[in-house]
Amino acid sequence: MRLDDLGPRICIMGPSNSGKSTLAAAIGRARNLTPIHLDVLYHLPNTDWQPRPYEDFVALHDEAIANTDWVMDGNYSRCLPQRLARATGFILLDVSSATSLLRYLRRSWFERNRRGSLEGGKDSVKWTMIRHIAITTPENRKRYDEIFAHIDLPKIKLSSTRDLARFYRLEQLER
Repeated sequence: MRLDDLGPRICIMGPSNSGKSTLAAAIGRARNLTPIHLDVLYHLPNTDWQPRPYEDFVALHDEAIANTDWVMDGNYSRCLPQRLARATGFILLDVSSATSLLRYLRRSWFERNRRGSLEGGKDSVKWTMIRHIAITTPENRKRYDEIFAHIDLPKIKLSSTRDLARFYRLEQLER
């Protein structure tokens, strides 16, 4: 399966800090698709990742998926049915929890203005996020695999950083 097979509306899901936002931005540039980062829609700008009212998030989400072309990264499973109803393709990232944790620490300490970051927000190391990556993510992986198995869309699963790097090269994507 190649990127061109996924069409003009692509969902990217996977564990926190697996590279979803970076991949969405790269695909957006290469295929002239609007990248939509669900974390940005879900959280209020100029806060320390404070969620917006859920009804507001759903309205922003549904407005975004109504567009004709997009590449959307994020999980937010409660909105997944309507997202998949509009999607033309699906990508699942499944890097290891250790990789996710290292990426989280790197982005919190060293990266500024990263893709998918919150406008006016500042990334910092939070115990709740470390716990999420270490404890919650393994269970989420099972759910993502189940979702992937039942999706009736063109789809790609990238199960390691090596697979992800190969995909970038094959599709001539730039980070």
